[in-house]
Amino acid sequence: MPIAITLIAPGGPEMLKPETVAEVAPGAGEVRIRQSTIGVNFVDIYYRQGLYPRQPGQNVLGLEGAGVVEAIGHDVGGFKVGDRVAYTGHPLGGYAEVRALPASRLVKLPEGVSERVAGSSMLRGLTVHMLLHKTYPLQAGDWVLVHAAAGGVGQLATRWARRIGAHVIGTVGSAAKASIALDAGVDAVLLHSSDDWMEEARRIADGKGVHLAIDGIGGAMLAKTLTTARPFGVVASLGQPAGPIPPVRVEELSARTIGLARPSVLAYANDPDLYRRGAAALLAELQDGLINPIGAEYALLDAAKAHTDLEAGRTTGSVILTVD
Repeated sequence: MPIAITLIAPGGPEMLKPETVAEVAPGAGEVRIRQSTIGVNFVDIYYRQGLYPRQPGQNVLGLEGAGVVEAIGHDVGGFKVGDRVAYTGHPLGGYAEVRALPASRLVKLPEGVSERVAGSSMLRGLTVHMLLHKTYPLQAGDWVLVHAAAGGVGQLATRWARRIGAHVIGTVGSAAKASIALDAGVDAVLLHSSDDWMEEARRIADGKGVHLAIDGIGGAMLAKTLTTARPFGVVASLGQPAGPIPPVRVEELSARTIGLARPSVLAYANDPDLYRRGAAALLAELQDGLINPIGAEYALLDAAKAHTDLEAGRTTGSVILTVD
């Protein structure tokens, strides 16, 4: 029988336990896939902790993966057994060898894009597409500030922005991660623990500030990040691993003539048109050579270890679980 990693109760990584599960037949409109690669993302930690609510009965985490179609339910067109596919978005249930999910969630993989690459890139890739094409339509010559530039979203956002022709300033938490950000293509890298990184970012960006700032850190970092945007620039707040974000006064934003966005990739993925367009654009970029490095790889049974390392900041790039 196939194995899934079940969350027995909200809490720490030790709450993730392997269990054997029944191999259910796909229902109407569903496809069952046998997975080879499963993405691990920080949003999974929020669900594990109970910060984000789960639907009743959704005790298997995971919102991203890739594999091969092995069974098709009624009223499903466009797929056949043996197709290589990937997905991201709800419903939860990715930490499993086998799962059934709506056919509308799946995208076929083109030649040249492996399950390993797609299964580690869908959620981060859709996030970056949302940021660079919807939240702020980035253009060649624009300046982007990317926090945690050595992380999964950070590296992918840097590479995609550079392919558009934009300039990127990356911040990292330690000197050891600076080389990773530079390899990803940042024009400049700053330590966000230094006192003057905000002034330096504005200086580098033509002395005016950046057009788009991507803050996936949260906590007190957002207030600092807001100071780096130029007039009519946008700051996108993605997450809060550093803690809750203090309130932001609208008057402060209007005084600087900047915008603040709190975009949700899960809401983006839940819109059928945006999902299809974003996934198609991502797969086309991957097929054309966009790199999304995998920084850490664990067996499915080691999902708790993957959470521990990701939460502690010991990983760079994408984090995946693999199924033999």
